[in-house]
Amino acid sequence: MVDLSQAPIRGRLTPNRDLSDLTWLRVGGPADWLFQPADLDDLSGFLRWLDPDVPVFPMGVGSNLIVRDGGIRAVVIRLGRGFNGIEINGTTVTAGAAALDAHVARKAADAGLDLTFLRTIPGSIGGAVRMNAGCYGSYTADHLVSARAVLRDGSIVTLTLSELNPRYRQTDLPEGAVLVDATVRATSGDPAELHARMAAQVQKRDETQPTKDRSAGSTFRNPAGFSSTGRADDVHDLKAWKVIDDAGLRGKRRGGAQMSEKHPNFLINSRGATAADLEGLGEDVRKKVYDSSGITLEWEIMRVGDPADT
Repeated sequence: MVDLSQAPIRGRLTPNRDLSDLTWLRVGGPADWLFQPADLDDLSGFLRWLDPDVPVFPMGVGSNLIVRDGGIRAVVIRLGRGFNGIEINGTTVTAGAAALDAHVARKAADAGLDLTFLRTIPGSIGGAVRMNAGCYGSYTADHLVSARAVLRDGSIVTLTLSELNPRYRQTDLPEGAVLVDATVRATSGDPAELHARMAAQVQKRDETQPTKDRSAGSTFRNPAGFSSTGRADDVHDLKAWKVIDDAGLRGKRRGGAQMSEKHPNFLINSRGATAADLEGLGEDVRKKVYDSSGITLEWEIMRVGDPADT
């Protein structure tokens, strides 16, 4: 492991940092180093100083992530205070990458701006941009004006919508780039009506999803062409949860991992699962869905790092 103890930083740099407590699934081994920069200049200066051969992995709030049990051979960069501000100017909202999606939705509603689709999306704005997160018929790309990122050489760039090239659950973010903020545009609405709509969304989510369990949101992407809209007239013929259910995998277990009884496209840590339990169960589900329907499910949860030594 490379020695970074003399790095010229103002933030916090921790060696061999266990990552399990930073992921919603509560699994994962250590990162070689975890860097929590103080601010934009601190992040930029660190990446400019860092040997370009040392890999970096930007990590959000860990809501859509499995870190394997052997950990990550890289510098994991996690943004916190200094990157969670929210500024509103007319009909645009600029939010730091560490700002929680739900917080952005609520603050926008306070100002009479409709970003209600973000309210029930787990995670932060950086992840929403990177994954082009969406719900209730809206995607982040539908509102995105631009995003700023620090590149691997420490330079700060503004990325346009066309440069990011957003698609279903993916964008063309440069390798090693760390998103630091995003500017989105919203339509106007009545604050009371917007908050009421979000309250209804939260209630529906809690009724249909295992929000009290340790999960990472939806496990698999919906098959191509069958994205969830959340509308009342939504068609469920080829949703990921439906093909998993049809394959008889609702409640399926492996070790401490389980496909939720409440929503079969939610992989949950039900009783001390390892990352290997969770990923292994996911692969079991993919195989059995393919065997039963010919459909190849694609992971929506990101899996990173090395398996544990055997």
